[in-house]
Amino acid sequence: MKPINIIIKVLMPLLLGAGILYWMYRGEDWQTILHVMTDEMDWTWMLLSFPFGILAQMLRGWRWRQALEPVGEHPRTSVSIHSIFLSYAASLVIPRVGEFTRCGVLKRYDNVSFAKALGTVVTERAIDSLLVMGITALVLLIEMSTFGMFFRKTGTNIESILSGFSWAGYLVVGVCAVAALILLHFLLRKLSIYDKVRATLSGIWQGVVSLKDVANIPLFTFFTIGIWVSYFLHYYLTFFCFPFTADLGIGCALVTFIVGSIAVIVPTPNGAGPWHFAVKTMLILYGVADDKALYFVLIVHTVQTMLVVALGVYAWLALNFTAVKGRNYGNES
Repeated sequence: MKPINIIIKVLMPLLLGAGILYWMYRGEDWQTILHVMTDEMDWTWMLLSFPFGILAQMLRGWRWRQALEPVGEHPRTSVSIHSIFLSYAASLVIPRVGEFTRCGVLKRYDNVSFAKALGTVVTERAIDSLLVMGITALVLLIEMSTFGMFFRKTGTNIESILSGFSWAGYLVVGVCAVAALILLHFLLRKLSIYDKVRATLSGIWQGVVSLKDVANIPLFTFFTIGIWVSYFLHYYLTFFCFPFTADLGIGCALVTFIVGSIAVIVPTPNGAGPWHFAVKTMLILYGVADDKALYFVLIVHTVQTMLVVALGVYAWLALNFTAVKGRNYGNES
């Protein structure tokens, strides 16, 4: 099973992302792309976007520490932030592994319950998903015509997808799903790890319901909004790096930001491939030439990914000089 797991968790996302990128950039002149980066691009705006990318991750660390307090866990602020930096970098290797990485960091350095930490991560993701859904709904209302063009251009048609299923088909799928869950339940009861799994799930649930006990809801809300405002500014400022995107306006930035945020749900390293395709398609609909849109998504995604790598390396080095709680543990910082 181990080789199969490696293929599914590591190779498949890499191959998927690489396949999409190859399809998009096959036949492109790489010398032209290099020329755009060195001679046409205004790096000042890219550098100005970096603090917002860093701030978004720091706000995640602060918010996470606040979410852990109601379940009786009090990690150091520095460890919380470093765990976030490291989690994003880890997800570049194996998509979604970052969520477990940051819980593991807190477990190792501050003896935080892994299950409780994972529960609060689930809570955070649920809140972020609701916020993104709200922003998406607002952007859809503002830019409805552009989204309609996007769905027509990409051939995405939800009605045609759903029409492929009959009511009998839905019923069969539902019955199979319920049967599979029941079977899984009985199989787990037969395994020696059943009690451990149940305890883990209990800890996760405790973390999920902990939000109602957060001491400072306004501060938690501020952190949440700040995270997404920082993400947006981290992206939006890159528009001013290129003459062909500088005048597109904040409406285009919002649309492409939302579409890109949805695209990264596809499990590839940092959304590589799906993000490029989605954002590039939307830029074209706003009048950006095909080749220019390709240059934009490649350069912006690559540079911002390098920032994620740099923060991950920094966090790894910083954690190596961080005392483990209970062993030479000093003042909380």
